[in-house]
Amino acid sequence: MELDERPPGGGGDGCLVGVIRIPVKIVAVLVVLPVRVVWELLVAVGRAAHRHVLGPLYVHVVEPALRVLGWVLVTLLKLVFVWPWVGLWRYVITPVGRGLAWLGRGAYAHLLAPAGRILSTYVFRPLWAALTWAGRGGLRYLLAPLGKGVAWVAWALAMVLFVWPWVGLWRYVLAPVGRGLARLAAAAYRYVLTPLGHGLAWLATAVYRYLLRPVGLGLVWLVVAVYRYLLRPVGLGLAWLAVALYRYVLTPLGQVLLWAWHVAGRIAGWLWRGLKWVGWVLVGWPASRVYRHVLTPAGHAVREVWRTGRAAVREARAAVRTALFGAPPVEPARSRARTLGSTTAAGNTPAPEISLHERQG
Repeated sequence: MELDERPPGGGGDGCLVGVIRIPVKIVAVLVVLPVRVVWELLVAVGRAAHRHVLGPLYVHVVEPALRVLGWVLVTLLKLVFVWPWVGLWRYVITPVGRGLAWLGRGAYAHLLAPAGRILSTYVFRPLWAALTWAGRGGLRYLLAPLGKGVAWVAWALAMVLFVWPWVGLWRYVLAPVGRGLARLAAAAYRYVLTPLGHGLAWLATAVYRYLLRPVGLGLVWLVVAVYRYLLRPVGLGLAWLAVALYRYVLTPLGQVLLWAWHVAGRIAGWLWRGLKWVGWVLVGWPASRVYRHVLTPAGHAVREVWRTGRAAVREARAAVRTALFGAPPVEPARSRARTLGSTTAAGNTPAPEISLHERQG
């Protein structure tokens, strides 16, 4: 594999690119490679922690705890804000409302409706007929003349209080004063404001023609000249410099950094595989050999010694029991039938233990 792989280009690189590329490659290998190795190690540690620590911790601890906490909060909220109002509505307000509705229907059907019919039939209808008859006669012979007199007096008072004073004020005060002010305003407009306006118009025309227009034309020429002979050349130079910097500096630098990043990744992969192989050679393979050829035989030997020692202790214990208390009693012969709940025949009892002393005798 060639590490110095250059991206295909349309033409040859200049000497500036060749001068910049060598130190940039050196710096990239010295800086980017350790950063990439550290990054790969951090990624591996993070994946292992997520797989073996954070994932099981969330699944077996955090999620059940959150579910229990949510159930407790929902139950508390229902107990505080829902169930009291539901119980109040179901067991207090609804029965009371039904009882009041029943009382209202009974009161209306058996008390208010008969009382209303009685009052309407024997009180309100005769009273309304009497008032209608009295109103017709009183309206014709009393209220109509009285209303006409009151209306005339009210009209006279309204005219005296609200109309005639304002009519006199307008006719003998405001109208003459308004006509005098109108004549004064017409004279002021004709002999004062018109000449003054003409003078101001001539002054504004002269200021625009001999001051503002030349100054504006000079400023426009100055702006055009500054743009044409200063800003445009400077902008074109800066644009050319930016294009050249991007083409001959930033593009090669980015390509070199990308190449260094890929090289660092490959080197980091090689290092990781090499470290795995070294770990297996130095630790894993010796450990497997030690386990297979040392620990396994040693374990088997220890197991055999343990079994032998346990058998010797058991035989010594039986010999001591026989020497102190005699031989154990022999059980009577039983039938060969199977016992209830057993898969072994009753007569198939194990042979009694033989002590070491009896075996030697």
